[in-house]
Amino acid sequence: MTRPLLASVVAGFVALIHSTGVIAAMPTPEPPRFDATSFLLVDFHSGQELASRDPDMRVEPASITKLMTSYIAFSEVKKGNLSLDEQVTISENAWRTGGSRMFVEVGSSVSVENLLRGVIIQSGNDASVALAEHIAGSESAFAEWMNSYARDLGMTGSHFVNATGWPDPDHYVTARDITALARALIRDFPEHYELYSEKVFEYNNIKQYNRNKLLWRDESVDGLKTGHTESAGYCLVSSAERDGMRLISVVLGTESENARASASQSLLNYGFRFFDTRRLYEAGEPITTVRPWKGAFDSLDLGSQHDLYVTVPRGRIGDITVEPEVADQLIAPLQGGTVLGELHVALDGERITSEPLVALRDVPKGGLWRQLVDEIRLLIAR
Repeated sequence: MTRPLLASVVAGFVALIHSTGVIAAMPTPEPPRFDATSFLLVDFHSGQELASRDPDMRVEPASITKLMTSYIAFSEVKKGNLSLDEQVTISENAWRTGGSRMFVEVGSSVSVENLLRGVIIQSGNDASVALAEHIAGSESAFAEWMNSYARDLGMTGSHFVNATGWPDPDHYVTARDITALARALIRDFPEHYELYSEKVFEYNNIKQYNRNKLLWRDESVDGLKTGHTESAGYCLVSSAERDGMRLISVVLGTESENARASASQSLLNYGFRFFDTRRLYEAGEPITTVRPWKGAFDSLDLGSQHDLYVTVPRGRIGDITVEPEVADQLIAPLQGGTVLGELHVALDGERITSEPLVALRDVPKGGLWRQLVDEIRLLIAR
């Protein structure tokens, strides 16, 4: 065999291997190892867990708490109950708050937007208390709001007693709950999320730098929040986007600033290197078709109310299987949006995720003749 011919055969063989995923589908290595109380890495779009250690352990969140403080503030802005240029009068209670500070002065007026920057960039406890008091009347009342929002977001392992993360035995979160909160922040408030990527904020002639070191180390990182107390250790919630894939990393209880940054970076790199996320179906896209008995139409498309994403080891997208499971003998009338089944997504026979299948349109009752004919057919089928 001549060298040109041999080279051509080899090149074709390599291309075939790549196209069939043999090389890309190598076994996924174990997640990186590091010292931390707990951690969790999830894909933003699919919500699937890629790496973890004790993600449901209750831990002290320190200033990670301020993610909920800002989430509530953004919610109030979105509802029209609060505006970014609204002025907040700083109470003596807020001014006296210890720990990290924005350095607001008692009796001064500060805009909501500046207070949010103080909370997010400077991790100001004084700014957090000022916002809490302005929104709910008192910090204790605001904590009740925090717990209500936590329930709505499915944060079943968390409980808040303050807006800052000041240590308290009854103030705790889990890594899983924090990923749910981070996903909600990015999803619900894209117009405000860019605040988490700002590196510097100067207020009252005092310039302070964002404590999230990954904002300087990795240009794909654009949030979210650091936290630290002696009892909680060093914590970091980070998010990064590369080529349309977004990951969220929660690392709680490391021994130093560098340790939390390095651990978070290693998790993000691991996720981007060894996993792939794809959108399988758009919201409202027909996924399967069913027969609506006694209805005005012969067929009904079912689909998802949300974009359906899946995350699998890199090179395995082509190996997933999807199987719709629909209730038997669907009888009209049927209302659009009603859950009529479930779509199961699996890899190697193991279920990855499931998504409710809903009717994509209304199906009114058919005429009397149609109903009679279908009734006879149903009786025969039984």
